[in-house]
Amino acid sequence: MGDYYNGSSDDQYCDRVCDDDGEDSVDGLQDPELETDFSCCSKGPSCMVIRKESLLAAQKEYLQRVMDLLSLKEHHARTLLIYYRWDVDRVFNVFADRGKAWLYSAAGLSVRSSEDLNSSQSSDEVTCQICFEDVHANESTIMDCGHCFCNNCWTEHFIVKINEGQSRRITCMAHECYAICDEENVRNLVSGRDPHVAEKFDRFLLESYIEDNKKVKWCPSVPHCGNAIRVECDEYCEVQCACGVQFCFSCSSEAHSPCSCLMWKLWTKKCQDESETVNWIKVNTKYCPKCYKPVEKNGGCNLVRCVCGQPFCWLCGGATGVSHTWNSIEGHTCGRYKEDELENAERAKKQLWRYSHYYNQFKAHTDSLKLEATLQDRLQQKIVILEAKNLESRDFSWVTDGFNRLFRSRRILSYSYPFAYYMFGDDLFKNAMTQKEREIKQNLFEDQQQQLQANIEKLSMVLEQPFADWEERDVLNTRLQIIALSTVTDNLCKKLYDCIESDLLAPLEEATHSIAPYRSMGVEKASEFP
Repeated sequence: MGDYYNGSSDDQYCDRVCDDDGEDSVDGLQDPELETDFSCCSKGPSCMVIRKESLLAAQKEYLQRVMDLLSLKEHHARTLLIYYRWDVDRVFNVFADRGKAWLYSAAGLSVRSSEDLNSSQSSDEVTCQICFEDVHANESTIMDCGHCFCNNCWTEHFIVKINEGQSRRITCMAHECYAICDEENVRNLVSGRDPHVAEKFDRFLLESYIEDNKKVKWCPSVPHCGNAIRVECDEYCEVQCACGVQFCFSCSSEAHSPCSCLMWKLWTKKCQDESETVNWIKVNTKYCPKCYKPVEKNGGCNLVRCVCGQPFCWLCGGATGVSHTWNSIEGHTCGRYKEDELENAERAKKQLWRYSHYYNQFKAHTDSLKLEATLQDRLQQKIVILEAKNLESRDFSWVTDGFNRLFRSRRILSYSYPFAYYMFGDDLFKNAMTQKEREIKQNLFEDQQQQLQANIEKLSMVLEQPFADWEERDVLNTRLQIIALSTVTDNLCKKLYDCIESDLLAPLEEATHSIAPYRSMGVEKASEFP
């Protein structure tokens, strides 16, 4: 049994049963359902699913807090929150620090009583300063800022702004007036002219709660499930929507820790473009001056011929005739050979090999992850067989716990290779470390990475064994092995994250490379909005 523990004692780990039944996914693969209460905030769940039918209730929850504090109407509270990107705490802080007048002025909010507005419109006839038509007062509208124009001009103004996508903050038509128009007036005037545009206006206001709110994001599922996710704590986190899609809340791409968002963006683009392969081709081939196809030289002579029949000089790429000797091409000279061409070729080859190493490791573990996802059904069959044997121990949760630990840890291991590619390369941190510091930190990271990989492979091997057909004693030994390996693997994942956060990223003070914290129970499943 000691072979499975990577040097850890049996007594230390055998009695520590993993309580993980969480879930992770890669490329659309789903885990078993996670039913665990996560909380990084004392107020309750750290993330919630907001469905289409609960979007209005979620928005009104924020609106009510501002309405209660400042004694505002709902549309005034919405104007404030849209300007402050639905950050209620920021609204409260500005109110406390600078006062109500500054808070309102910055957001373009004018709050005047209906008596004040009515008194400013003393006559029964109004001259619109936009179209210069005289209209009855009933055919004009005065906004909170005190400016009054005819309903026809207001309506045209509103429809244009809504169709241009500016409906969340429609300003007054008056010159140099930046007050936000009352949404009730906008809705009433536009609905009389074009109900479809009025519906668009209401939809924009409703969706502003998601699209202008840094704490809320649409689920990136394709096709779109229609859900949004709201987080209560750090935006650098990974969450799972009710539809099963797991994603990074910061960048809305697939869950990718321990890669930072920028690293993952660069990595995916690099894999898609195969940029290093293209770079190598550029250095090791020349383009035909006639058909522009890349040509690779396979002999010593510097006069080469493209498949299209065009001869050209390998040294400079210029078109030539066909007459030549071993040393020169008749009627053609192209100067001296440059040493930097050889250096560029060697550099490109080295970069290609480095990229290939990390890509092959990443691909191998993501492929293993896909194959191991099919292990779940086989393990369920083993549990059924074990339950039918009426063994002394009837709790076989250690089987699913071991699978979940394998799945989560394999995923982390696979993403650690793109992290290492950028952490110890020249793309992002070329001048952040000396060569000696880079070597020391890389060795430290790779030692922990390899320990994690070794234990993951052992755990995978044990789970693949046909232990359901074994005697009870052998089943119990397998149980101890899986529990111990799960615990060791969990600890190694924690150590790898600690190394990344404390030893590698923290000294660089790079806020753009913050990563989602390690969660032993896996990516958090968002709870339902009440």
